[in-house]
Amino acid sequence: MTTGAEINRKLQKPKPWKHAEPLTETQLRKMRDEFWDTAPYYGGQKEIWDALRAAAEGDITFAQAIVDSAGIIVTSDDMSTCYDERGTKYELPMFVLSEPINLIQDS
Repeated sequence: MTTGAEINRKLQKPKPWKHAEPLTETQLRKMRDEFWDTAPYYGGQKEIWDALRAAAEGDITFAQAIVDSAGIIVTSDDMSTCYDERGTKYELPMFVLSEPINLIQDS
């Protein structure tokens, strides 16, 4: 049997992406907070969601350590698709993984 650490992909920064409309930093933060607040209600374990949030908000080395230690199986280089050890799928939208290229400063 293999462990998650043995089959995990090495995490990479997400590819640049663009939101449909330019977002301010405040709007992006609100979208992220709403996602993380509601994500556990769509299934999966709260502990895994918490680990994914910590990984998404940290630097790439820290993120790798978190997913490896939590037993999270990452099937996409950018962490957008992950599974827990029970096989539950966790999908993360790009806006929680990186900033869009059309992010604008709050005025």
